[in-house]
Amino acid sequence: MSGEIAIVSGGAGAIGQVIVRALRARGLTVVIVGRRERELVALAATDPGIRPCVADLASDDAIAAVRAGLDAPVRAIVHSVGVPVAGGVLEAGTEAILGAVNVKVCGLLRLVRAAEGRFARQSRIIAIGGHYGLEPTAYAATAGVGNAALMNLARQLSLAYGPRGVTAHVIAPGPADTERLRAVAAARAAQRGVGVAEVFDELKAESSIGAFTTPEQVAWGVTMLLAPEADAMTGSTLMLDSGRRRGLP
Repeated sequence: MSGEIAIVSGGAGAIGQVIVRALRARGLTVVIVGRRERELVALAATDPGIRPCVADLASDDAIAAVRAGLDAPVRAIVHSVGVPVAGGVLEAGTEAILGAVNVKVCGLLRLVRAAEGRFARQSRIIAIGGHYGLEPTAYAATAGVGNAALMNLARQLSLAYGPRGVTAHVIAPGPADTERLRAVAAARAAQRGVGVAEVFDELKAESSIGAFTTPEQVAWGVTMLLAPEADAMTGSTLMLDSGRRRGLP
């Protein structure tokens, strides 16, 4: 895949950095997109095949900013941004929920529009969602609504781009032991009036194998979708939730 580009939003995050390394191992030049210039520049300084692109994916201005950093075919977009934890559905502000949809859903659409004209057959549009989009809870309103909408958008993109051989996918990990997960645990603990450690143990026990999903497992899912055989998965959601999904299908 030398000479091709992967665009990764959230590439400076805990999961994003592992994804970036996995894509670099495949020979892709990686353009990392985010708002925090210092973090992006620091990561890019570790590898000449990583390029920083400072852009706010909550704004349409990001389309031109990302497009300006592209000079080769785009093999993959990996949209890996998280959303702020705003509490449960009874207390989360409507602006926070709207903001989650803007960053998760419209952010992906902005990346796609920035890359338009540089896709090739078997280019991949990949969004990192989350199992809360399919397994609703009362304590993660922004993640639940944002990720559910993201899955709908991926299905629409798969239909729109299918005739061109470009496929769209969602990866839905379970919780990973990151600072963001601890913020989710704190919100749930506050709602229930219990300790954070108790909630953290409960979150782990929700997995049928008693485990959190790791960043390395998410990166594996991303690289697997680069294979030609992954064409058949377009529009679908790949569950990497360590056995948390209870419903069907």
